[in-house]
Amino acid sequence: MGDASIESPEWRMVEVGRIVLVQGASPFAGRLAAIVEIIDHKRALIDGPSADPKLVVPRQAISLTDVLLSDLKIQKLPRAVRTGTLKAAWEKSEIDAKWKESKWAKRKDQTERRRALTDFDRFKVMRLKKQRRFEERKALAKVKASA
Repeated sequence: MGDASIESPEWRMVEVGRIVLVQGASPFAGRLAAIVEIIDHKRALIDGPSADPKLVVPRQAISLTDVLLSDLKIQKLPRAVRTGTLKAAWEKSEIDAKWKESKWAKRKDQTERRRALTDFDRFKVMRLKKQRRFEERKALAKVKASA
């Protein structure tokens, strides 16, 4: 028999310190928060002390069906930590900066930007795509002709 190495996958676990994205019909949908306490198997206590006042999520109990777990986590966060301590740990871990660099946040911003386009803006995007496609095909034809 050969040696087998077993590695555990990096699951997004519901744990204290895990950063979540609030979703659903909540007035705080689309904002980040951290799990500060697990109430039971369906609910958790969250708090979102973001640096931007528009993105702050007040401390509240929320159903786990109304949040999406992210890869981000505040390491070694004690249970039921107060908002001030959580804010210091949030800034030390640079959660806002890490979130803005993530593909998830970039994709979310892109969909919001596209949703806000007017009809004329969509027309201009279509014309630019046609122009880019024409240039690509012209370059490809040039390469094929020289070969």
